[in-house]
Amino acid sequence: MMRKISILDTTLRDGEQSPGASMTREDKVAIARQLVRLNVDVIEAGFPASSPGDFEAVRMVCDAVGDGAVVCALTRAVESDITAAAEALSHAARPRIQTGIGVSESHLRDKLHMTPDECIERIRRTVLFARNLCDDVQFYAEDAARADCAFLARACHAALESGATVINIPDTTGYALPEDFARRIRYLFEQVDGLDEVVLSVHCHDDLGLACALSLAGVAAGASQVDCTINGLGERAGNCALEELVMAIHVHGQEMGVFADVNTRELARTSRLVSSVTGMRVQANKAIVGANAFAHSSGIHQDGVLKNASTYQIIDPVEVGMATSRIVLTARSGHAALEHRLEELGFEFDEDTLDEIYDRFLELADRKREVFDEELESLVGEMGRQSKSIYSLQALQVSTGFPLTPTVTLTLADETGKQHTVATTGDGPINAAYSAVNQIVGVENELLEFDVSAVTHGTDSVGEVYVRISGPEGRVFTGRGADPDIIVSSVRAYLDALNRLLHSQRSESDS
Repeated sequence: MMRKISILDTTLRDGEQSPGASMTREDKVAIARQLVRLNVDVIEAGFPASSPGDFEAVRMVCDAVGDGAVVCALTRAVESDITAAAEALSHAARPRIQTGIGVSESHLRDKLHMTPDECIERIRRTVLFARNLCDDVQFYAEDAARADCAFLARACHAALESGATVINIPDTTGYALPEDFARRIRYLFEQVDGLDEVVLSVHCHDDLGLACALSLAGVAAGASQVDCTINGLGERAGNCALEELVMAIHVHGQEMGVFADVNTRELARTSRLVSSVTGMRVQANKAIVGANAFAHSSGIHQDGVLKNASTYQIIDPVEVGMATSRIVLTARSGHAALEHRLEELGFEFDEDTLDEIYDRFLELADRKREVFDEELESLVGEMGRQSKSIYSLQALQVSTGFPLTPTVTLTLADETGKQHTVATTGDGPINAAYSAVNQIVGVENELLEFDVSAVTHGTDSVGEVYVRISGPEGRVFTGRGADPDIIVSSVRAYLDALNRLLHSQRSESDS
């Protein structure tokens, strides 16, 4: 009998806690809809008590998801948090409240200033409070991997007695080794009466690069749910990457006696969407969804793959959605062909938006021979970024070369429609363009990282630029921009990061 492993995706909550990976409410809805296409079991939509914006985002995700997945909201073991979560989830067809507290000696002593008995009492009170508001309650024992095993078992028992339907065992700091973590899970099954009658979940961080291995160890020990994020986003080094965990189960599920009911052919598309929305790029050698995940440059490898792909590939790229399009999109492609391809990529637009996308598509197609899926997704992402802009690019003229002094004339429009034009020089065209942007936007920041890459192959590929900036208080913001002209891409990426910074400042002042 194969055992199903439920997938809880926490990209919208824990993933958003990656420095620079903030999302708007509309971004969260778009990702939630894609997660439904991916067929995850649970979507952790946010932390409603943290801000009015996150509260509203959870409500919007509930409406967008319908009964396509359980929608979960995080709380601390505090009644006001739990009440806010219940209110935010009131629209959900299948709501779940997740509440919990630190259980390690470090958390009890240094963070909570609480005795073990006080902690147990808090667990009993708040889990019962949550259960009275929601039939599905997930209890998380924060820092469980470093907690005393006997006390951890006592905490889980208290949560079960108070009505928890899911017990979540996190390695909050990514500290454990896989066998130690599995031993801890087995110990809990042995010591906690009734644990085998509810869902036991694991939530592992990647501080030692072991998040996926820890999660698989938990599954082997009896866990029936794994918390993941797309592209491994999350605090510090991130969480267990959903695409890695799911494909590990896909490859080894028979021998483990488990399966995950995820539509793996949506993995690459989901990865690209999250990367585009958050501005957090995926490294080329990232497992499953990286640009090099199925690339072979060594002559020996190429020879083997040409003879039989399985010599060096354990996964067919088609299984994760890396297949190429059957419809070739060019400047001669019609409105219907573009709409069909967008639908295949999981995008749905009203007629006016589709017309605007088609106009942008034709502009791009006129500049290159063929528009590929990745470029189409990049185009849609770029339009989405511009639609939320406080400042948007209107015109850019660059004069550069050797031995000329790079000169830029730039026009930006603010949200009122007023246009601002400046001309500057710099050490190079990017430096000159960014100086011009800074003169208009006028917000203190430091450029931390700048990277440019081709979306597809060929000299006519769309160039995508990724930047990271530090704001006035040291907070990090990311930005992406895409265009066949890399100077234009560079300005759009910088504006994207600055717009995120400005939106953040407004949100903080509003709250």
